[in-house]
Amino acid sequence: MQALYAQLLVGLINGSFYALLSLGLAVIFGMLNIINFAHGALYMMGAFCAYFLLSLTGIGYWWALLIAPIVVGIFGMILERTMLQWLAGLDHLYGLLLTFGIALIVQGVFQNYFGSSGLPYAIPDYPQIGEWRGLQGGMNLGFMFLPVYRGWVVIFSLVVCLATWYLIEKTRLGAYVRAATENPTLVRAFGINVPRMITLTYGFGVALAAFAGVMAAPIYNVSPQMGAELIIVVFAVVVIGGMGSILGAIVTGFGLGVVEGLTKVFFPEASNTVIFVIMAIVLLVRPAGLFGRRA
Repeated sequence: MQALYAQLLVGLINGSFYALLSLGLAVIFGMLNIINFAHGALYMMGAFCAYFLLSLTGIGYWWALLIAPIVVGIFGMILERTMLQWLAGLDHLYGLLLTFGIALIVQGVFQNYFGSSGLPYAIPDYPQIGEWRGLQGGMNLGFMFLPVYRGWVVIFSLVVCLATWYLIEKTRLGAYVRAATENPTLVRAFGINVPRMITLTYGFGVALAAFAGVMAAPIYNVSPQMGAELIIVVFAVVVIGGMGSILGAIVTGFGLGVVEGLTKVFFPEASNTVIFVIMAIVLLVRPAGLFGRRA
């Protein structure tokens, strides 16, 4: 049972990152119709941004959660304005190839300067409340020992995912963004700057990836390969949930993380492939994904 609970926790942690990254991919594809293969590299940039803030300026984890997504989001908006906007209306393959090339360049630059080994990033020890020392240490729940930081990652990821879903699906701003993807000419008639909205949406999507990178830094260390190792699984999560489906990205991300954790307990040999097996089955039954809409 101890092994089961431990792997369930690991599955929830992995699912948190699957959900955050696939949410950013779903936002970008659903709103901009771009398959953003650079998402893993931008996730890695978020972790490196947190590392630079701490090592060069002394700015810790809590401020990095705010600053790193903004910095990477601005970088993403520059990419959209200088490169991706010229692919509007073209086949998805062009966007995939361009973003894949960007990912290789970004990863290669970081690997050239920082090597392949991971760089450590400490779990924050602030704020200190009574016996609590920031997010360090753990709690004895009786049936298992829960590291505080890992519990924080699961809860906060879920809060961010649900807040993003509410913003896009339930607010007027989200309605404008969704309308701009369906009928941009009509939206322009209401005086809304559609190109600017598209740029901000892409920046928001990659900022979610950078946010996940900051939260992953104390768990997985900071490495140029950290995005490349995750992006294929995240794309499988997006396909299973339904391309462009916000709710599908959240539910499928957390759900598949748990399934992966349970597989490591009962059938460890299949833990690395179970997500892709599920993807194949789902595509056979529902080609649009579990939450996707048919074209």
